[in-house]
Amino acid sequence: MKQKVVTFGEIMLRLATPGYLRFSQATEYSATFGGGEANVAVSLANYGIDAQFVTRLPKNDIGRACMMDLRKYGVGVDNILWGGDRLGIYFLETGAVSRGSKVVYDRAHSAVAEIKPGMIDWDKVLDGATFFHWTGITPAISQGAADVCLEGIRKANEKGIPVSCDLNYRKNLWKYGKTADQVMPELVAGCDVILGNEEDAEKVLGIKPEGLDVTAGHVEAQAYESVSKQIMSRFPRCKKVITTLRGSINANHNSWSGVLWDGSKLFIAPTYQITDIVDRVGGGDSFMGGLIYGLLTWPADDQKALNFAVAASCLKHTIYGDFNQVAVDEVMKLMEGDASGRVAR
Repeated sequence: MKQKVVTFGEIMLRLATPGYLRFSQATEYSATFGGGEANVAVSLANYGIDAQFVTRLPKNDIGRACMMDLRKYGVGVDNILWGGDRLGIYFLETGAVSRGSKVVYDRAHSAVAEIKPGMIDWDKVLDGATFFHWTGITPAISQGAADVCLEGIRKANEKGIPVSCDLNYRKNLWKYGKTADQVMPELVAGCDVILGNEEDAEKVLGIKPEGLDVTAGHVEAQAYESVSKQIMSRFPRCKKVITTLRGSINANHNSWSGVLWDGSKLFIAPTYQITDIVDRVGGGDSFMGGLIYGLLTWPADDQKALNFAVAASCLKHTIYGDFNQVAVDEVMKLMEGDASGRVAR
């Protein structure tokens, strides 16, 4: 059966300072594109999945350049809406050692922020889809974006299409008068697969594990079993809860793993030590892209799906930009224990 995954959200122009320069030092910026759901779509397209990204872009040269970039990676763009005045922008300053990275958003009044219910023909968009994905970033942008996202979730539920959500809490985005805990539960209730990290569950759903300190450089996977159970109890539609486990030793060295709860068993992935991070932006999205691929490819093997997701996102930390530009065989190689980085020739 041909798999078709639809993702919905905002894609932005990313302007990053070169190397490890601070904003105050930079005289030029590297321009790429990125955004949570688009990043997931690119990962899936790399794995050979029919990945369709739905968004709204301004009908100008920047919007067209963005569409062309997505098409270059094999992402379906036929359901992109054209309208609005601008593409959102985010500025990135990459941290080093004890100095963390910084992001400054410039996305007010973007094309997606001004989207309204009824603009997307969800029945058409989701025709033939086998999975639908969104993130908590989208409903944080505006009431309109939240309403349209809910339309998509409800239509997917009506069609029997599994829905996944990355809770993705961004405190700097919730500016339109509502908080995450007021908006997100109604949307999350329509999800079959829920992904988050140690902050997301607490900030979005008010649920947190006991005795957790990510700054210590080690995250205890077992602490998340209770969180997963609470999420499933609150959202009975949910069949799998996944938590990414990032231990931050410093900006360049993170430990990375994940756990998956299926309602009865906790699956724990191997832990990778990522000691020389190239770019961690998009790490969670690369995990989600790997997870969706794993769940669709090995529906009876949650452990393998989880291991694929962690390995895929581990590799993303070695790649500049938001997009995880790796193939299935590269992920499988790391999964099978080859982390040597030897030249392939």
